[in-house]
Amino acid sequence: MIKNFKGKTAVLTGAGSGFGLECARIAAQKGMNLVLVDVQQQALDQAEAELKQTGVRVMARRVDVSKAEQMQALADEVQSTFGAPHFVFNNAGVGSGGLVWENSVADWEWVLGVNLWGVIHGVRLFTPMMLQAAKTDPDFEGHIVNTASMAGLLAPPNMGIYNVSKHAVVSLSETLYQDLALVSDQISASVLCPYFVPTGISHSERNRPGALAAQPQTASQKIGQAMTDKAVVSGKVTAAEVAQKVFDALVANQFYIYSHPQALGSVQTRMEDVVQGRNPTDPFAHKPELGENLKAALRAGG
Repeated sequence: MIKNFKGKTAVLTGAGSGFGLECARIAAQKGMNLVLVDVQQQALDQAEAELKQTGVRVMARRVDVSKAEQMQALADEVQSTFGAPHFVFNNAGVGSGGLVWENSVADWEWVLGVNLWGVIHGVRLFTPMMLQAAKTDPDFEGHIVNTASMAGLLAPPNMGIYNVSKHAVVSLSETLYQDLALVSDQISASVLCPYFVPTGISHSERNRPGALAAQPQTASQKIGQAMTDKAVVSGKVTAAEVAQKVFDALVANQFYIYSHPQALGSVQTRMEDVVQGRNPTDPFAHKPELGENLKAALRAGG
């Protein structure tokens, strides 16, 4: 929970676009120091220039969040420049589709590297700093928000790597919340589970590393990309609206943050499958034509 933001420090990964940039904009309005992290230099430069105009202190660093040594260097610099951060938004993420067995080792390493290891590094490096600050300052307020997805609470077909990475982030975040509650009343955690929101994640292929960028996509990956593109572009909830939900959660100490609460019916169905021991429910039961179209496309492509 954070009640007073002015003069506090926010570290935001994936800050060049989407939720990261929108949260940085709100943080700037609230007078926070900003540490902007992104792997895309051009987007990072644009965000830095925009946010510096607000008058707050801004530190922008190009960092691959999957790399332990780069994240360590970032954490060290944050500590020496601003001290322990108060708000850490482990938000950088990439999207990827395709049938589970068709994804290469490089695909798995890239998606898990950014989506899961990026969060792991943020948690393991910044949490101890925040706990130490809380020990020396009874007024210290800190909060960590990890970006997962509704795909971390569901298991939609043809996007296995993404699902695995986001389920892991939900589990990590829930455990972090419980672990923090054992040792501190001053620091807590939340998990952001957005549904389809227009951000840059549907074009994650722009950030695919060297060898992976040259690797041709399989038919199922192309189909998954097209379906995700269509769903994301048609999203009615904006990244700015989701960012406001994040800050509302910081003030209210709310753990689960949803962009589309109406999607929780599918989560409830999945949980009932688990509790009752029944086979997973058809995810397209409410829109059977979508399921038939995907099945036909995959069988034709294979």
